[in-house]
Amino acid sequence: MSTDLSSKKIAQEVQRRRTFAIISHPDAGKTTMTEKLLLYGGAIHLAGSVKSRRAAKHAVSDWMELEQQRGISITSSVLQFPYGDYAINLLDTPGHADFSEDTYRTLAAADSAVMLMDVAKGVEPQTIKLFKVCAMRKLPIFTFVNKMDRYGRPPLELMEEIEDILGIRSCPINWPIGDGKEFKGVYDRLNDKIIVFDSQGTHGESIVEEVTVDLDDPRAEQLLGTDRYLKLLDDIELLDIAGDPFDLERVRAGELTPMFFGSAMTNFGVGPFLKAFVEMAPSPAEARDRAEINPTRPEFSGFVFKIQANMNPAHRDRLAFMRITSGVFEKDMQATLKRDNRQLKLAYPQTFMASDRDVAQRAFAGDIIGLYDPGHFRIGDTLFTGEPVEETEIPRFSPEHFAVVEIKEALKRKQLTKGLDQLSEEGTIQVFRQPHLGDLDAVVGAVGILQFEVLQHRLENEYKVKVRLRPLNFKHARWVDGEGFDEDAFNRADYTKVLRDRDDLPIVLFRNDWALNYCSQQYPGLRYLPNPPGTPGLEELHGSAI
Repeated sequence: MSTDLSSKKIAQEVQRRRTFAIISHPDAGKTTMTEKLLLYGGAIHLAGSVKSRRAAKHAVSDWMELEQQRGISITSSVLQFPYGDYAINLLDTPGHADFSEDTYRTLAAADSAVMLMDVAKGVEPQTIKLFKVCAMRKLPIFTFVNKMDRYGRPPLELMEEIEDILGIRSCPINWPIGDGKEFKGVYDRLNDKIIVFDSQGTHGESIVEEVTVDLDDPRAEQLLGTDRYLKLLDDIELLDIAGDPFDLERVRAGELTPMFFGSAMTNFGVGPFLKAFVEMAPSPAEARDRAEINPTRPEFSGFVFKIQANMNPAHRDRLAFMRITSGVFEKDMQATLKRDNRQLKLAYPQTFMASDRDVAQRAFAGDIIGLYDPGHFRIGDTLFTGEPVEETEIPRFSPEHFAVVEIKEALKRKQLTKGLDQLSEEGTIQVFRQPHLGDLDAVVGAVGILQFEVLQHRLENEYKVKVRLRPLNFKHARWVDGEGFDEDAFNRADYTKVLRDRDDLPIVLFRNDWALNYCSQQYPGLRYLPNPPGTPGLEELHGSAI
């Protein structure tokens, strides 16, 4: 690829990038936090009211119709905006556990993560799962304790819980002054400043002023009141003596999480957090998990981590989301698809603000772009120019819920087949074929039960096909690998069922733990894998292979 950019210019552009995801348990305020970051970046001027589900307004990052109806995030979206001298790529991921498969894949495209916690609830189950994925990828974690405008647990107790449950030490960058209705501001420990917040209005439409004073300024005690001021002095002294000092190297290594306090709903603390975050978070060149590919090398490379059909239903479009890992991307360039060593023209590239898109003329390592996909791409595909690069490992997951798809109008079987094919390529669901039945009554599998509701909604609204989903009572799915596999021996209606996946590999459904253990003892020469043979996965999060 030819480019008129110097190596120095490419390095400067890469250094400006910050690509991160926000992870949390449902209802921790992630979508609200996302929109307040957009407000501070000047990308939007009015946040959607995510709590008022019937209102005309809805969250900018929740672009899918069903998301707007339910008031939850169902699919990951990409939000790109400038902030000062930085170019931000924010990956907004679903918080609900039923859509965690999409979140896990999206984290492969991030260089760091913001862990959002509810001050009253602390570390919650979904947060633990997502933290493990980030830890496996050695992503730096930045913690934002949200909803400080409500009464919750003491900050020191939350710090202890983070260490005990997640196994990572924390370093408060700022410290809350009061909580609930008495939440007045934060103390910036790195700059020795008290930031007092003042607001008028509610629910994201507030006018916020930040009054900054030194801790030893006589006005500090007057602003805070004597009791709050003395408590703050005691807390800071305790943190200075017993707490971990800030160490950027440990943060980048994923060993220490910088901790911030605030309220996304009222904007309190969001501005100071964003300002500190962009300075601390790694650029693509500094991210540890990208060490195998130099982001500043002139040759282009990138990988597909998400495919989305029908973002614009009127055009029936299909986009492949690609994270650029090195070099410079230019509109209409030629690149090699590593899976089959095919040359492709990367046409109609797009940048994102959720469902709003602009044509991407040029992009750099760390950027996320969308490629028009007529059916070329799969999740995990790697593209490159120049010397070949290693494939990027994107995990596949063993489904935990299964159902037979029964069409209500037989004449629409062609539309059903197209819909199932496209939605399975997105990773929304997995589609399996029942041997001897061909395309009749396909079986769909999902990690979370709500994925079936999304499937039915999208088939009806995007493909105009109404279906019934008849649940199958099986608990485990395992791909079977090894010589001597006898399909008929495993196809027992009472406790096992054999299906074929999209690559015609056998997968066995097991009724319960007993069935899985029994078959493993009867056929010890076979391997029972939670992912297709040779495919990376996250077994420790979804059960281990036997």
